[in-house]
Amino acid sequence: MLEGPKVSQSELAKRFGVSQPQICRIIKNKERILSEWQRSGDPERKRKREGKDAALEAALLRWVEGAHGTELPVGRPLLQLRTKHLAGALGRPGPEPSSGWLARVTAFKKLPAEKGDVEQPLAEHWAGAVLPALLCSYVPSEIFSCGETVVPLPAGCPGEQLTLLLCANASGSEKVPLRALGESPRPRCLRGVNLEQMPWSYRAGSPGGLTATLFAEWLRDFNEGMRRQGKSVLLLLAKHEAHPYLQLSNVRMVFVPPAAGLAQPLDHGIAGDLKGHYRRRLLRWLPAERGAGQPTLLDVLHMLAQAWGDVSPGLIVSCFRAAGFIPDDGAKGTSLSPGHGLLGREQLERGGEPAEVDGDEGMAEEEDAAELAAVPPCPSEREVWRSLATLRRYLECQATSPDLFQAFYELEDAVHMVSAG
Repeated sequence: MLEGPKVSQSELAKRFGVSQPQICRIIKNKERILSEWQRSGDPERKRKREGKDAALEAALLRWVEGAHGTELPVGRPLLQLRTKHLAGALGRPGPEPSSGWLARVTAFKKLPAEKGDVEQPLAEHWAGAVLPALLCSYVPSEIFSCGETVVPLPAGCPGEQLTLLLCANASGSEKVPLRALGESPRPRCLRGVNLEQMPWSYRAGSPGGLTATLFAEWLRDFNEGMRRQGKSVLLLLAKHEAHPYLQLSNVRMVFVPPAAGLAQPLDHGIAGDLKGHYRRRLLRWLPAERGAGQPTLLDVLHMLAQAWGDVSPGLIVSCFRAAGFIPDDGAKGTSLSPGHGLLGREQLERGGEPAEVDGDEGMAEEEDAAELAAVPPCPSEREVWRSLATLRRYLECQATSPDLFQAFYELEDAVHMVSAG
């Protein structure tokens, strides 16, 4: 209309029911208004309303674009959850994002409609035909699944929680050493520790937890481990923005369609069992006996490695079977080998013969007071825990293999059994 025949501002004001000064301001700012209208991406938008947080809106739009690029289905619940995570990462925790705000922010990037029942036949085909065909090409020991879970940190540790990356195979015979993601880039308690030989690994993650870069690093380490073993394995995992696809030499990555209705084995009880063992070990931490305060991040990482070791192979097999990730003729649950307990009398025998015992019954009566005084007293529990702490620190600094810690963990559990009496 502004480009058509000349019409007075008063006539325009009457036609649109506005004041003449308002028409004057519109004509004066015509170029700026048209430029902003074109940039808005929504030709139906009639009001220029600025958001309360431009940085949060930009971060959310970047995530939406990335999700569309990886064909990740984006619905309102996922958008709301992601917005909360981004707000926390930016240090702007606030109220629950409303549907109206999300609709306005993502207006220029039209979200795909929820497909619902349209995807169901494809999902059923994948779960009923594609997955069984994949599984038949591998034995259970070559079928792996990975995922993330979160555990809380005790007071005094840097941050409030750790994100754990867990991975195990369907036979329960191999549990990949867990990787922990925390908030602190260089925890003080890890200084001097030979991190390459620990039964766990630690990385500084983003406030939202796992990132695509960190997961890609883990994938390459996992592939290298399989290459050294001379194994080619199948890795089943959920499609997620932090799970990039990599072409690997010994690992075949297969993403489970979100609509397939298949929960990961971790969600069937593996992660819950790990957390239960972790809580038990946290609760039996007795500062009075150990002569120490609250557990450090280093203590927690060792507890988590022990808890991961406590998850039984039989439970892992059951969870894989419940998730449908084991072929119909899959192996039965691996039987648990009896744990190394305290040494009994029969274990002290040498070559099947009882240990030598001095038969001189009168010897004790002939010992004088000086010899009795030379006998060291029984150490207190605090002294025992301090000795164990010294031994663990020595292993942390000098260990040449993560397997050494398994023997140490068994010794520590044996001391707990004796202390519990």
